Amino acid sequence: MEYYPSLVLDALKHVVHPGKGKDIVSLEMVEDDIRIDGKRISFSLIFEKVNDPMVGSIKKACIQAIHSYVDEEAQIEGNIFIKVVAKAKPKEVNHLQGVKNIVAVASGKGGVGKSTVTSNLAVALAKAGYKVGLLDADIFGPSVPIMFQTEAERPVLEKIDGKDRIIPVEKYGVKMLSIGYFVNPDDALIWRGSMATNALKQLINDGNWGELDYLLLDLPPGTSDIHLTLVQTLSISGALIVTTPQDVALADAVKGVSMFKSKNINVPVLGLVENMAWFTPAELPENKYYIFGKDGGKKLAERLQVPLLGQLPLVQSIREGGDNGQPAALNEDSVMGIAFADLARKLVERVDIRNASMPLTKIVEIKNK
Repeated sequence: MEYYPSLVLDALKHVVHPGKGKDIVSLEMVEDDIRIDGKRISFSLIFEKVNDPMVGSIKKACIQAIHSYVDEEAQIEGNIFIKVVAKAKPKEVNHLQGVKNIVAVASGKGGVGKSTVTSNLAVALAKAGYKVGLLDADIFGPSVPIMFQTEAERPVLEKIDGKDRIIPVEKYGVKMLSIGYFVNPDDALIWRGSMATNALKQLINDGNWGELDYLLLDLPPGTSDIHLTLVQTLSISGALIVTTPQDVALADAVKGVSMFKSKNINVPVLGLVENMAWFTPAELPENKYYIFGKDGGKKLAERLQVPLLGQLPLVQSIREGGDNGQPAALNEDSVMGIAFADLARKLVERVDIRNASMPLTKIVEIKNK
């Protein structure tokens, strides 16, 4: 009886991989090196690792298939060889490739107005003509929907390139995504760390951000798994640290700066913002009352050798704007509107300097020892 490679392949189609439920031919496990010499048949099987536990059982099944469907006298024992070819990892599609700059806004502790600063900075950048996105990364305490009065919004899904993508909510020229758009605002999020980080990754990777000049990340206070997830997922252009003048806030701000500057993270610190630098009553706009201390952020910036990008006053309008969904930066002629416009201008300058003098930030790879 004369053998043909096609006859051998047809026989091997009866060999099903126990773990994958498909035959080894369709799984492309049979190398294109079938050799026939009289009754001697030889070929190679492709596996992804040397110690694959299925090697023995699949070789035995191949021998049985050849004897059953080709010729029971075929010489196949000892002629099946194993090749190890590591399967290439599927190339990850970078859905943020249209985003030019990613800026993380962080604080060492809560209560310093970080989300207020981030929201108003996003609006100020948009009013300056930039394409802006805002990702609310504070999974456990999302506040962006409230600050933009978009709590009732529910982002829609759109099929793009065969995949469901989340269309951000847009208001005042800012594209926004927050876990707050997907949960009842009155419900407490009781999640383990892995659940929170997976939710954040989904907002990042499935969001249809499009072309952006700046994507601002409103981070949770402190240092946590969320911060690590972000630096392991995104190439962050730089970090902006928000603090207030009092000593307890300054001490925690140092930790925030230290985290981003650490060897493992290595994200450039673009500057520091001193929020609530003084209180100014609406009826006495020239008066300054340093109720939380004076120049604490300025002195800290000098000590840490990072730029001070702004000292923002505490005025009643900024609280009102945050509560009624109209960020103070919308009013360009107000005290806060002018302050945030100046902060936006200085941030753009710092990012331009950073991009001209430094390579792209590498995505962090933290290996467990």
